Amino acid sequence: MINSDYQKLLTRFCADLLTVERRSALTVDTYKGCIHNFLSWCQKSDPPIVLSQITVEDVMYFITWCRTKTKGTDELTIAKDISALRSFGTFLVREGIWKENFPLLVDRPRTKRALPRVLSVEQIEELLSVIDTTTTLGLRDRALFELVYSSGLRIGEVCSLLLQNLHMKERILWVRGKGDKERLVPFGPEAHKWLSEWLTEGRPKLVGSRLVPTLFVNYKGSPLSRKGVWKRFQELEAKTGIQAKVHTLRHSFATHLLAGGADLRSVQELLGHSDLATTQIYTHIDNEQLRQYHSDYFPSHGSRHKESNE
Repeated sequence: MINSDYQKLLTRFCADLLTVERRSALTVDTYKGCIHNFLSWCQKSDPPIVLSQITVEDVMYFITWCRTKTKGTDELTIAKDISALRSFGTFLVREGIWKENFPLLVDRPRTKRALPRVLSVEQIEELLSVIDTTTTLGLRDRALFELVYSSGLRIGEVCSLLLQNLHMKERILWVRGKGDKERLVPFGPEAHKWLSEWLTEGRPKLVGSRLVPTLFVNYKGSPLSRKGVWKRFQELEAKTGIQAKVHTLRHSFATHLLAGGADLRSVQELLGHSDLATTQIYTHIDNEQLRQYHSDYFPSHGSRHKESNE
């Protein structure tokens, strides 16, 4: 628990992230947890460390403490903590509490980016086919997951999708993504089919006469939460035995587009990536799959190739 002054400062920092830095709510929550730990560490140190007198050595001691406190803390988590501290430092300099942003002097560890998991078209069809569309919630789930795969949406984007931003005739979505960036995304005929059924047969039963702005709602007729989507998808995993996450549908969307001949820039726009390098990871997935297929069907050739390289 941090004292009231630190709590007020943390609240101001979070508000600054949202309004000035235009960070997403998820990023704010992540940074809030890290900075809460940092302020608590300062307060509990012996003697307590005064925030205005922090040095770069103190920041490094905190990072070391984070590593030792949680055994197995990976490099990615440490990198995120340093990013949070850097944002906090920017805020404190602007507030006149720090003269310089000390965390900028601490190097972030280089993290090896793992290739995201991708499902085949057949696996996606199997996942979606086990949804019981004779029920209202099943109809919603089929429409929702079809749309995520058809448009490559993030889970937060599909949960916050407004009715007014769905254009059924044109088969176009107006999506608000990370950093409040907006983009137009098309969706396919299969998603259109299930959305039509959800809008005419499912949603009215849950919403009734109330005015609910979001496209997808829960069993109470209220906006559907991220947790609710995760829970429903886990049920599909259990039924099929296919290990995946909701975000895997987005990864699969991008990879299948590129494999089908779509150009990288177009996929970047559809996904809402600000950096093309982020989209390029899906080209590596495709290459990795090709290598795996080759290894499976020509194992002896693969071993000879390895021996010749050695």
